[in-house]
Amino acid sequence: MNGTAPTAPGVTVDTFLGGRVEALQHATGHHRAGLEAVLLAVSLDSRISGTVADLGAGVGVAGFCAAARCRHARVVLVERNAEALACARAALERPANAAFADRVRIAAADITAPETERAAAGMGRDLADHVLLNPPFHLAQGGTRTPAAARGEAHVLESGGLDSWFRAAASVLKFRGDVTVVFRADGLAYLMDSIGRRFGSLDILPIHPRAAEPAHRILVRGRKGTAGPLRILPGLVLHGDGGNGFTTSVEAMLREGRALSSVVRAWHGGRGNPS
Repeated sequence: MNGTAPTAPGVTVDTFLGGRVEALQHATGHHRAGLEAVLLAVSLDSRISGTVADLGAGVGVAGFCAAARCRHARVVLVERNAEALACARAALERPANAAFADRVRIAAADITAPETERAAAGMGRDLADHVLLNPPFHLAQGGTRTPAAARGEAHVLESGGLDSWFRAAASVLKFRGDVTVVFRADGLAYLMDSIGRRFGSLDILPIHPRAAEPAHRILVRGRKGTAGPLRILPGLVLHGDGGNGFTTSVEAMLREGRALSSVVRAWHGGRGNPS
């Protein structure tokens, strides 16, 4: 999934979707996007249109991969960290990203800011048809915070917790739009408490390292303005029983951009053939 061709000092060029996407990331001191970002992108059907908002986008990996897969969609990357924003802007100038760069817009905004400030920064109400979220996985009061400030910012939830993320998602989503979030599996109760306040028709997809091991990540999707039943879907297994290689189907998602719903059909919801 990642290469390490050097560019500016301390920054690497990392490839995703078999080279269809190139992202610039700091080698150290910052969060480095990978599996979770690509899973968010492939959670979308490639035939969608409208606008996808990647909130807390970092250097833009999830949004870039979504734009590369979904040729009829526009993407808005929302991020507050200046260094991450600089990487995202520079990446959009790379020839490898030319196929989707004109459909990606960057909004320098803090999702925890008041709505008026977010709107002024280009993150207005009813902006998006789909929202992707890869929030920090850890509570501020739990564990040891990383000494790297930028990395800690990406890994540790601030005082508003997940609720501030879903408040922003609900604000930018159109009626019946959907939000998809990746989170750690042992934080499911905390996640459900936050997403359930604003979204319905929740789908929960466990992600297992191996078939015999407990889930360590979850994907949860909810819809604005609906009240359908909660569904716990069949799990996605990343690796075979031996070694650390990905299964053939997961490899196809990561390298070729195959839709998640082509592997876990229940994620698609039965609306025709997944893509």
